[in-house]
Amino acid sequence: MLRLRAAYEFFWRVFQHGTKTIDPLLNQINKCVNEEQIFDIVGKNTARLSEKHVGCACKVLWQFQKEKDDLMRNIPYVRDHPQFLALRILAKDKMELMDDNTLVNILYIMLRFTVEAHDSLVEHLVMEAWRRAERFDLKVLSKFSSCLGDQHMFLSPLMGKIADILNRNLDSVQDLRTLSVLMVNIGSVISQNFCERLVNKAELLSDTMDHSQFNTSIRILRFLQNTRYNYYPLLEKCNCVFISNIAHLNLDTLSFILSLYKSLQFSNFPFQVLAREKLSKMTAVYCDPASFVKLFVALGPLARPTEEKWLMSALKMMVDELTSQQALAIVVTMEEMNSKDSYLIEKIASVLHKYLHVYKPVELTKITTALIHLHLHNSEFIKTLRKLLLSHLRNNVIPSEISMLVRVIAMLPFPHLDESGLSRVESILPQCRLSDLSTFALSLSTWIRHDHSYLDNVCQKNIKLLPQLNAYGYQRLQQANNLNVLWEELKYVNGEWFEEELLEETVVTLQRLSDQITHTNIANFSAFIVKTNYLSAPVLDKIASVTVQQINKIHPLAIHSVLLPFSILNYDPPQKDEFFGACIQRLNSQLINDSISAVQYQIYKMLGEILGGPNYVKPSALTPYGYIVDFEYILDKKKKPLSHRNQGVVLNELPNVPWRPDTHDTRSGLPPGAQRVALEFLDSQAFCKNILHLKGKSAMKKRHLEILGYHVIQIPYLAWNSMELSTKDAWMEYLREHMFAEVKS
Repeated sequence: MLRLRAAYEFFWRVFQHGTKTIDPLLNQINKCVNEEQIFDIVGKNTARLSEKHVGCACKVLWQFQKEKDDLMRNIPYVRDHPQFLALRILAKDKMELMDDNTLVNILYIMLRFTVEAHDSLVEHLVMEAWRRAERFDLKVLSKFSSCLGDQHMFLSPLMGKIADILNRNLDSVQDLRTLSVLMVNIGSVISQNFCERLVNKAELLSDTMDHSQFNTSIRILRFLQNTRYNYYPLLEKCNCVFISNIAHLNLDTLSFILSLYKSLQFSNFPFQVLAREKLSKMTAVYCDPASFVKLFVALGPLARPTEEKWLMSALKMMVDELTSQQALAIVVTMEEMNSKDSYLIEKIASVLHKYLHVYKPVELTKITTALIHLHLHNSEFIKTLRKLLLSHLRNNVIPSEISMLVRVIAMLPFPHLDESGLSRVESILPQCRLSDLSTFALSLSTWIRHDHSYLDNVCQKNIKLLPQLNAYGYQRLQQANNLNVLWEELKYVNGEWFEEELLEETVVTLQRLSDQITHTNIANFSAFIVKTNYLSAPVLDKIASVTVQQINKIHPLAIHSVLLPFSILNYDPPQKDEFFGACIQRLNSQLINDSISAVQYQIYKMLGEILGGPNYVKPSALTPYGYIVDFEYILDKKKKPLSHRNQGVVLNELPNVPWRPDTHDTRSGLPPGAQRVALEFLDSQAFCKNILHLKGKSAMKKRHLEILGYHVIQIPYLAWNSMELSTKDAWMEYLREHMFAEVKS
C-alpha cells in the first residue's frame, strides 16, 4: 500500500509539473497562419508576453516572409505595424532575460525587417551581444557576425573580438557552414597567418561537406576574394560542389559564382560549359531588363556565336530602357566580349551619356576604359566625359581614385592636366602605392611627349614631378617590411619608369624580404621575375629552396609559374636535381585530380595517409620492361616506409639495369633489406565474367613483377566494394593488413 501511494504521489508531481510547462500563448503563436493573427495575440496580451513569447513571435513573423517569393513579401507593412513596434519595445525591456540564441535571433530578424542600425533596439541588442560574446557557442557567434556584416561593421573592434574568439577556438570547429559564415564576415580584420589557418581548416572540413549546401562554397569563395588568397585546392573543391548542383543553380547564383571566379582569376572549363548550357536555356525565359542584364553579363563572355547574336539582338530592343547601373554592366561586358557592333556601341554610349552625371569616379573610369577599347567615335561624348573626369580629379582626396582618374584621362584625346589637376596629384604623392606612382609616371610621360603647345610653367611642373616620383618610390621600397603587401603594389606596376628607376631597388627589397617567400606567394614572385627579365640568383635560389621544402603545399597548376623563370633566364639553382625532381613529382600527381579512376584516387589518398604522405607513394609507376603499376612504395627491413624522393628516385624514370629478385645492391636503388611493393586495383576487366577467376594478363603481370623483385598486392574490386568495406575505417584497415602483414623481409 505504501509503495502504491509513493508511486501515485510521484506520478502526480510529474503530471502537475508537465501541465505547468505547457504555455498556451506559445502554442497560439506557433499555430498562427498569418501576420494579422500574430499582431492580434500581441495586442491582446502585451502585459503577459515574456521574452520567450517575444522571441517566438518575431521568429514566426520572419518565417512567414521567408515562405513568400520576393514580389509577395510585405516587409514595410510588418515593420511599420503598431504591434510590431510593441514587440520591439518589449524586446528592449526584456533583452537581459533572453537566452543567447533568442537575443541574436531577434537582432538578426530586426535587420531582416530593415530596422535601421541606429534604432535604439538594434543598438541595445548589439551592446548586449557584445557583452556576452565570449560565452556564445560558434553557431550563435556566426549569426551575430552576420548581423554586424549587415550593418557594414566589418572593420569594427567588435568584429575583431569575434575573430579573436574564433582564433582561440578554431580547433574545435566541426561545422563548415558555421565556419564559412564567420570567415566571410571577419576577413577584413585578420592576419595572413590566421587566414591560412582558416583556409586549411575549411579544406579539412570540406571532405565532410554536404554538397547540396552550395551556399557554403559561395561564402568560401567570397572569403578567398576578400582576402585575395587564391588557394586552388579549396577553389577546386568548391567548384566540384557547384558542378554537382548545376541543376539547382538559378540565374542569380550562377552569375554571382561566375563573377567570383573572374575576380579570383579562376577558370574551370567543365563548369563554364555546364554554366553556358544552363544560361542558354534561360534566354527564352528572362525578358525584363533587370533579368536580361544579369543573363547578358553572365552568358556574354562564354557565349557561342549563335548565343552572342541572340544577346545582341535582344539588347537592341531594350537598350533604351536600361538604368544607369544596367548600362554600366552592359558596356563592361561588351568590352570583355570584344564587341564589334558599332551601332550597339553608339546606342549604349548614348544611354551612358544620359547618366554620366550620376556615376562615381570608379564607374566613370570603367566606362572610359570600355569605350576606348570598343573604339567609340563620338567627340561630344568624349568631351563631356573628360570634363567630368577632370572635375572629379580636382575634388578627390583618395590616392587610388586619383590614380585611376589620371590613368583614364591619359587615354583620351588632349590627355594633359591643368595646373590644379597637377597640384592635386602632387599633394597626395606621399600616400601613394608603387602602382599609383607608376601610373602617374606613365601619364606624365604621355603629357610631356604629346603636349608641345602646352603652357611652359605646366610643362615644367610635369618635369619636376618625375624626380619626386622616383624619391617616393625608393622610400616606399626601403620601408617595405611585408612581402605580401609589397606584392599587392608590384603586380600592377609596369613601364619604362619602373624598369629604369626602381627595378634594381625592388630586387634588393625582394632579397631582403626573401624569408617571407612561402608556398602561398611563390608563384606570384616567380611571375614577377619573368615579367622583369631580371636574374637575381639569391631570389631564385630561395624560390627553389622553398619549392623543395613545401612542394606538397604548392598546387600542381602553380608549378609551371615556379619553373618558368629558371627556364627563361637559363639558371640552375645549386639544388637543381632535388628542385626539378620535386616539381616533376608534383606535376605527376596532377596528371593522376586526370588519368586514374575515382576508386584508384581514393586508394591513393589512403595510401598516403597510411604511409605518412604522398611522397611515400609513386602512382602510375613505370617498371623495367614497360609495366605500369597502379601504386609503388618501398618498405625497409623493419617494414617502415621510405620516401621515393629520399631514395633519389625520379618519378617514371627507367632504371639503368634490370632488377632481379633478392638483389639489394646499389643497382636496385634500395638499401639492404628493403622491398619494393606494387599495389594493383583489379577492376571487373581483370576477371572472368561468370566467376571471380583472374584472367591470364593480370596473372602474368603479377609473376613478371615478382621476378623483378616486387612484392605484389592485388585488390579485387568485389572485395573493395563489399558490404564489409563500406566505411573509410574498414578500407584503411583492409589496406594495412595487406600492405604490412605479408611483405617479405
